[in-house]
Amino acid sequence: MIKLFRSFNPLNIIWLVVFLFVLRIGYGYNNSVKTEFSFIELFSRLLIPASYQYVISSSFNLFLAGALVFMQALLINYLINHYNILGKSSFLPALMYIVASGLFAPFLVLSPPLVCNFLLIWMLFKLFDFYKGDDAKSISYDLGMIVAIGTLIYLPFIYMFLAIWIALIIFRPFDWREWVACILGFVTIFFFLAVFYFLNDKLGQFYNIWLPLGTKFPAHININYYNYMVLIPVICILVFCFFKLQQNFFKSYVQTRKSLQLLFFVFLIGGFSFYVRANFHLDHFLLCAVPTAVFFAYYFLYASSRWFYETLFILLLVSIVYFQFNTF
Repeated sequence: MIKLFRSFNPLNIIWLVVFLFVLRIGYGYNNSVKTEFSFIELFSRLLIPASYQYVISSSFNLFLAGALVFMQALLINYLINHYNILGKSSFLPALMYIVASGLFAPFLVLSPPLVCNFLLIWMLFKLFDFYKGDDAKSISYDLGMIVAIGTLIYLPFIYMFLAIWIALIIFRPFDWREWVACILGFVTIFFFLAVFYFLNDKLGQFYNIWLPLGTKFPAHININYYNYMVLIPVICILVFCFFKLQQNFFKSYVQTRKSLQLLFFVFLIGGFSFYVRANFHLDHFLLCAVPTAVFFAYYFLYASSRWFYETLFILLLVSIVYFQFNTF
């Protein structure tokens, strides 16, 4: 199956739909209740005079989330192939994103992190433009605004601001104006938000927006380890990927090396920003799905032993479906 997606064949889009269905069948079978979806942060609700929480059927929720994942998978595939990040064009990035976004049940429904992945993909298009762009100030300003918009939807997205500065370090010679431009872009959005709060005589509440950022990193998290056994093949694939990266690192194009370094930092930022929310929600780690999909695709694109990587991929699929049907 992996060999099929190693080629850039448009017919693979049909197989992507099949995988999307297979990786969600367990959740659809076990869940028939209505679910609640909140699409913006508390401090953003003053901006939109509408209901902020919607209760929809589980099947419709699953369908909408699947549609978003499918569109994001195609965008990621276009992104990676357009910038030649992996050195070869294929449909592996799209396949791996669909797989990574189906690891856990909370990943399968609508959530703010899922919506923010559109913004993250948009950011990556602009971040990769740093490599060949002559003047990155306008790009940096746009990126600051994108992070601010994502923050309105999901507060931990604010830490993606660090990805902009990391990208400037990796891709660009130092220019203080490019660093300041992203700050101005971010401040622009929240300046208008502050004005809106002021006009509604609620400026005092504007301060409360930033209080969660002072939350201490938790010393202990209570989790059911049986529910996370699905990560065993994920960790194995990532380990094999990093070994393969080490072997090919200096053989790759400079842009490929720099882009993969940036994606690694995006993975870390997405993973460690979960603590900002008062209640721990597993769907937060959807922010890690984009870089994870690229690393998965890199390994499966350059792995040489077919029987091994095909077996590893099947094991990953089986474990995902199994843990959807069996909860501990």
